[in-house]
Amino acid sequence: MDFLDQLNTTQRAAVTATEGPSLIVAGAGSGKTRVLTYRIAYLLSQGVPAGNILALTFTNKAAREMKERIQKLVGNDARYLWMGTFHSICAKLLRHDAEKLGFTRDFTIYDTSDSKSVIKAICKERGLDEKIYKPTVVLGRISMAKNNLITPSQYGQNRDLLQADREARLYDITTVYALYEARLKAANAMDFDDLLINMLRLMDRYPDVREQLQLMFRYVLVDEYQDTNYVQYLLVGRLAAPQDNICVVGDDAQSIYSFRGADIRNILNFRQQYPQAQLFKLERNYRSTRNIVNAANSLIHKNIHQIEKTVFSEKEEGQPLCLNAYMDDRSEANGVAEQIAKAHTRYGYDDIAILYRTNAQSRVFENELRKRNIPYRIYGGTSFYQRKEIKDALGYFRLAVNPRDNEALLRIVGFPGRGIGDTTMKKVSAHAIEHHLPYLEVMRLPEETGLDVAAATKKRLQAFALLMDQLAQLSEETDAYTFAEQTLRVSGVMTALALDTTPEGIDRAQNVQELLNAIREFVAQRQEEGIDFTPITDFLSEVSLQTDQDENLSDTTERVTLMTVHAAKGLEFPVVFIGGMEENLFPSQFCVKPSEIEEERRLLYVAITRAMERCYLSYARQRFRNGQMAFNSPSRFLNDIDRQYLDLARPAYGLTEHRPATPDRTQTYNPSLNQSVSPQGGLSVKRSVSAAVCQQSGLFASGDRVSHRVFGDGTVVRVYRDEVTENDKIEINFDTQGTKTLLLTHAKLEKI
Repeated sequence: MDFLDQLNTTQRAAVTATEGPSLIVAGAGSGKTRVLTYRIAYLLSQGVPAGNILALTFTNKAAREMKERIQKLVGNDARYLWMGTFHSICAKLLRHDAEKLGFTRDFTIYDTSDSKSVIKAICKERGLDEKIYKPTVVLGRISMAKNNLITPSQYGQNRDLLQADREARLYDITTVYALYEARLKAANAMDFDDLLINMLRLMDRYPDVREQLQLMFRYVLVDEYQDTNYVQYLLVGRLAAPQDNICVVGDDAQSIYSFRGADIRNILNFRQQYPQAQLFKLERNYRSTRNIVNAANSLIHKNIHQIEKTVFSEKEEGQPLCLNAYMDDRSEANGVAEQIAKAHTRYGYDDIAILYRTNAQSRVFENELRKRNIPYRIYGGTSFYQRKEIKDALGYFRLAVNPRDNEALLRIVGFPGRGIGDTTMKKVSAHAIEHHLPYLEVMRLPEETGLDVAAATKKRLQAFALLMDQLAQLSEETDAYTFAEQTLRVSGVMTALALDTTPEGIDRAQNVQELLNAIREFVAQRQEEGIDFTPITDFLSEVSLQTDQDENLSDTTERVTLMTVHAAKGLEFPVVFIGGMEENLFPSQFCVKPSEIEEERRLLYVAITRAMERCYLSYARQRFRNGQMAFNSPSRFLNDIDRQYLDLARPAYGLTEHRPATPDRTQTYNPSLNQSVSPQGGLSVKRSVSAAVCQQSGLFASGDRVSHRVFGDGTVVRVYRDEVTENDKIEINFDTQGTKTLLLTHAKLEKI
């Protein structure tokens, strides 16, 4: 078997130890897929029939790629392997015995959109508030219950679940769950969760079926085992018994999907479940330079719950991780774009990626890349201004300033729900076209224009038109930010987004808040330029131009990749930029439990190990949050990376000059002080104002009382030179408007 010669010693041992349980811990870049592929090929070469091998993956793409590799190694026998995702394999198996569970063999599989439609119909029939009982939220609750094997009746008796529902004003989830299950059964349908759960039920209720499957699947292999949930854990255990020829491959250090139900305990406790299990550690990284690997090691070793391993690289030493500090998020994006422009002399744009913790962060990076005509793509997502929630918000703004914008009206009339459905809007549209009127005019005057709808519908149409008339007047009286903030509030958009507490819902709400940040920043920049009043039309024009540029950039084949760290898992790039390394951003403000912080640390580990040759970290001292410029502390995780692997390119904003190579594990984080403190030194935030900087300005100093014609009276916090833009800036805490940062040359301040 010549193909075994392509493996290192540890890989070869993991491939050939086929009998009994095995745990293969595959460090980042260590050839995990190769080992799993070669192990299957080895089994086939040893005479094991392909039909006796079950390989479970998490994506169809991974299954296809592995099967193709195996075919190249051993030939067409690979075609008969049972290889695929948990859901696809279970769907195939259930077809044979569906009758035993009360289904026919041709049962339907409901995808997510089908499930949401059923839930939406149930909630409507029960008269539940669609603003609260959003299909995405309800389906998330039901899916969580199913993946913990909680039936509707058990759900109704679980105090913790009921309390969580009450806090979210979801008092009727138990009933909706029961009705949803009944609808599925009546439709001879299963949703994605049911495919796994019903497979488990089938094996538990019918021992003969379980024994038949166990005899067929003599060897069970699982890829990305750290991402399995409770039901998948049980399924694998059932299928592998009693021979326990089970091989799981994964990396606990890359377990980052708990929000999807993944349970890291499955891989951490594998050897407790199977005491006789052989352990193989793939610790050689073939991807990254030694400095990148060592930096990632020093970070992840701070986690308490992990399988001990030390990943190493035999590639060149490479450059240390470059850490940059910036005054604000716009300066950060500008600095990253500048470094990309320099890197392009050596690397192609396809070799470069910008990673961030939340989708909302892409906006400032996109803006700066456009300014420099650097082409980019949003991987696994959508360009900021093309995201649905952003286009919905912009739709309200567009219709308010242009009542004839029928496309904007059709986009927003149904969000948030206000009882105006598609049938009604088709009548409005046909009537408006027939009478050569804007849609909004027909809605404003349904009686006068002769619209044929029910009286209650007419009232809803008029209420919407009245809302838009009020917003139109508001757009003329207030600046862009005030108008946008009030529009999203009175229209119910912000409330609707806040009610969706799923990870996706939180992401959408953050994106809309980032839109408000962009508008506020736009207004502030114009004020610095001496323009006192900025209407929303100016911002809409700016966005339209950016969108046009997006279309042009899409024609370029070579582009910088922008994506969240979650989306980056499994990918690699010669050059990686990781932005937003700040407390309450990375780690996320929503992560407070020790287990959550450990997952955030694993997420940064994943980000760093995407880099092959160069890795840049950056953070901003200030960032717009909830419409206010907030001060940020450097992420506590920066203290976890040994200083010897860091190049402090911009140490002016709170980085100490020295720290021990191995930080003391007793370091603490004190949010009340807004700083990260280590008993032996480390990263900290210096909030004092340099007297030398104040003297350089010659005009204002910390503590001076000043007056601004727009923001009123305030107290100077500090005056400083922005090292990125080389502009003198002044930070002022205004009595009624909060803290703002202005260009000193345009501030037009008076001492009082």
